[in-house]
Amino acid sequence: MKQNSSRREFIKNSLIAGAGVGLVNNVTSLYGNSSIAAGKRVGIIGLDTSHVTAVTNALNNPKEDVDWGGYKVVAAYPTKGSADMPASIDRLAGFTEKVKDRGVEIVDSIEELLDKVDVVLLESVDGRRHLAEALPVLKAGKMMFIDKPIAASLADTMVIFNAAKKYNVPVFSASSLRYISGAKEVAEGKIGKVLGADSYGDCYIEPHHPDLFYYGIHGIEILYAVMGTGCKSVVRVHLDKTDMVVGIWQDDRIGSFRGTRSGTGDFGATVFGEKGIEVLNKSQGYNALWVKIIEFFNTGIVSVSPEETLEEFAFMEAAEESKLKGGVSVDLETVIQRAEKKAKKISY
Repeated sequence: MKQNSSRREFIKNSLIAGAGVGLVNNVTSLYGNSSIAAGKRVGIIGLDTSHVTAVTNALNNPKEDVDWGGYKVVAAYPTKGSADMPASIDRLAGFTEKVKDRGVEIVDSIEELLDKVDVVLLESVDGRRHLAEALPVLKAGKMMFIDKPIAASLADTMVIFNAAKKYNVPVFSASSLRYISGAKEVAEGKIGKVLGADSYGDCYIEPHHPDLFYYGIHGIEILYAVMGTGCKSVVRVHLDKTDMVVGIWQDDRIGSFRGTRSGTGDFGATVFGEKGIEVLNKSQGYNALWVKIIEFFNTGIVSVSPEETLEEFAFMEAAEESKLKGGVSVDLETVIQRAEKKAKKISY
């Protein structure tokens, strides 16, 4: 218990106080004749993922039954992409053209983008680039949503949140699968106290990221949405087509994630509660996440605490270490302490 208290104290000290600092974006529009209300201009960094067309379509061409509060994507910086990631470099030109065709101005740098927008969506598909791309946004005082994964290491994730605290700018990151139908009700007590959960999902492995960071994170988010924080150790069994990751929570609850690389790539979970068992298997799609992002831009309050995000990434990094060590149990405390040392060496 002493170890766990020490770990949680470190995490809390590394975060923006109170999970959401309640800042409201009061940036005045640089364009007096803009038809978009001040604070509503959205900029995108990274155009190598289908998420950018999805959000641009949603915000710039809203349906009558959806109110996005006047937010609109007005500018985007494609970046140069990642030459060693086909999922990035091979899709960059195509998605850039699609976004441009929707009336979005394409700019040549992050600095140019920041002069034209009030809030930022960091969408680069390669998590290795996120820290470098996030820092100028934070220094400019712009609120930012960072798409999954928030970074390609726990250490980089820590630095992003530390920088957010230093520059007093809230940062939000989440998967849309966190908002799978029924998860909120379960977390709020629909089946009583959650005693354990087994989540599952596609777990495609991208070789430049720790195995679970790139796609397994969706199923991990579902697990944490219903279990909450407090995992103390992780064991992983890794096979070519399947991963099984089992976490032990501090109150002796068990949460697991089954990652699949064959068959149907659906996402969901079975949740075991004091008063019943609930099956979650109906995604609400991207719009559920866009709603939370807009709420964040309006209030500065995040719906997923930095503490929870950090523990999720510690969970996944511990799973990576368990795999490399042949499936042994790995304490999150050890993983966090190692990442802390790395984070202290990164300037921001």
